[in-house]
Amino acid sequence: MVATGLASVVTQLSLIREFLAAFHGNEFVIALILCAWLLLGGIGAWCARAAAGPETAGAGRLGLLLLALAGAAPVLLLAVRSLRDVFFIRGTSVGFAPTASFIGFALAPYCLLVGFLIPNSVFALRNARAASPGAHVYLADTLGGAAGGALFSFALVDRVSPLQALLLANLPLLALGGYLGSAGRRCRPAALLAVAGALALLVAGVLGERRSLATGVGELAHYEESRHGRITVFKDREQYTLFADGTPALSNENPAVAEEAIHFPLAQLERADAILLVAAVGGMLDEVEKYRPAHVDYVELDPALSAAGFSYGLLRSIPGLTLVNDDARRWLQRTSRVYDAIIVNLPEPETFQANRFFTERFFALAKSRLAPGGILSFSAAGFDSYLAEPQRLKLSMLRATAARQFANVLLLPGQRTVFLCRDLPLDPDIPARLRALGIAADFIGAYYDGDVTPERIVQLQSLLIAKAPENRDESPRLMRVMFSQWFAKFGSSPTWFAAVLGVLAALYLVRLRRAEVALFTTGAVAMGAEILVIFAFQSYFGYIYRQIGLIVTAFLAGLLPGAWLGMRLSLSGRGRRVLIATDGAQVMLLGGFAAAVQFGGDRLPAVAFLVFGFVVSFACGVQFPVALRLGGGGNAAAARVFSADLVGAACGTLLASAVLIPWLGLLPAALCLTGVKVADLVLMALPGDA
Repeated sequence: MVATGLASVVTQLSLIREFLAAFHGNEFVIALILCAWLLLGGIGAWCARAAAGPETAGAGRLGLLLLALAGAAPVLLLAVRSLRDVFFIRGTSVGFAPTASFIGFALAPYCLLVGFLIPNSVFALRNARAASPGAHVYLADTLGGAAGGALFSFALVDRVSPLQALLLANLPLLALGGYLGSAGRRCRPAALLAVAGALALLVAGVLGERRSLATGVGELAHYEESRHGRITVFKDREQYTLFADGTPALSNENPAVAEEAIHFPLAQLERADAILLVAAVGGMLDEVEKYRPAHVDYVELDPALSAAGFSYGLLRSIPGLTLVNDDARRWLQRTSRVYDAIIVNLPEPETFQANRFFTERFFALAKSRLAPGGILSFSAAGFDSYLAEPQRLKLSMLRATAARQFANVLLLPGQRTVFLCRDLPLDPDIPARLRALGIAADFIGAYYDGDVTPERIVQLQSLLIAKAPENRDESPRLMRVMFSQWFAKFGSSPTWFAAVLGVLAALYLVRLRRAEVALFTTGAVAMGAEILVIFAFQSYFGYIYRQIGLIVTAFLAGLLPGAWLGMRLSLSGRGRRVLIATDGAQVMLLGGFAAAVQFGGDRLPAVAFLVFGFVVSFACGVQFPVALRLGGGGNAAAARVFSADLVGAACGTLLASAVLIPWLGLLPAALCLTGVKVADLVLMALPGDA
């Protein structure tokens, strides 16, 4: 089970990246992946009750299941990579319902098998040692999961490709599966054949890695797995396009966007000596050079992306350029440099990572690093002549948030809607200002007067909401709008999905005993708290992959000593009191987290979030052995308890990621999770059997 936990977590993390690259995903897609993974695992564990008899609990059968799991990993990853363009038209966006359906379809075989394996490990262990506690398997699986998270985050993610990572992570499963499978004579031939087959699949995946990335359109010129995402460069005739996690990031044939991004803000200045670029588009540095700045800082989080951009001519070094590979918010907090212009070239705030650069706190930070009369610019999706309600609300919120810090905010409806933010007056006549500065711009010179007319500027301003709410780190209202825009784009809604899931969860809950309900809510709170910490950490400190990996590992690691203590306490005969006490501890911890968010979570050191994660998971880990003991401790009870934990974790993941945080914010989300545990605490305190 240690080997199973390690291999399954590495597979899960590899698949998350694969889905993000295939579907240009945001946190909603990640939530769907984690929810499907845990929910299908819970269903698999529930189905394992049918295999609880001694005739199905041999080590040989368990070994064959392990080998099947090892062989399924590369098949699953390649299926996600290749079937996306089979089920959907290449290059098109995919809506909510098709995305959810594809995720469930692709993950089902592997996740059902993982869930089925966990209780079967209990059965096999007890078949060999009748008195073995089922919690031993929980401990082993948790240990393997923590090891897998650490291994992926700190050793595999930027050193090997995904299929190489799967090969390395599944080698222990091959060895142990072959060993266990050979324990019975009847299983020995099948075990040897299964070892050979699984190994062949893993090796074939590694050998066909680059070929599996080919899209059929253009030649794959560059492929690299970085700490922050997948970098690919495709060549089509003379055009190079760089993709970051499947999304176009740089191209050498996009002069219009480059000219607007640079000349709209810099034309407002009499002199631009110091410029900060947050990310870039192809050809942008060529336009910056026309202003002869003394110093240009180009901040790019991913060093692999910037290196590939310079290597393939998508970016060109200019005099005074300094490349900074860091999170832009962290850079602005640390640097003492004062800039004449800060130009943000990030995608729309479709993720919490991107949303951090469109909040009141970021605008305040940017203004503090601007010289008197300096300018901040950023952009959002373009405006033609009509704004759908989500787009209207998005632009209105961005203007309202920026207006809290800057006296003047001007929106120019070009290829994208460019926001110019400055305390001094802003002039919309960009061609006239460029002529006065003696700067030539081919696209703006030819098309500006027919595209960005005074009438369109006035029309755009008139469509905006006068008193729109502001976007904040702790209350990311813009994420709610982006989700609404995604659903509106495809004429869909998550309401039916949430309704069906809610009905199924209610039907599932009424069949559980009280101890199993406690474990269901504990799984939901544990995963919900983990999501809270990750999003809070992103908002306060920026996306640092090693530290995000540390958070995940801290949550998994806390389960180990908690489960060990729970095994001891389960023998005391006071199991119900233990569940009540640990429910109370979780309520207090979540309340403390809510208070920290409310009164200055950004001032807490990073280690405080790790400690919180460890302590919460410790309290959650105590409950598993106790609930198993209260349920009778038998094989059927083990299957029910594992299922309740996994299904609860699935519900908590989706609830926190896709509903509570984007729609309510961090503080209300923490309070809602606290309410879940308070309800369970009341249920456990009522008289009657547990």
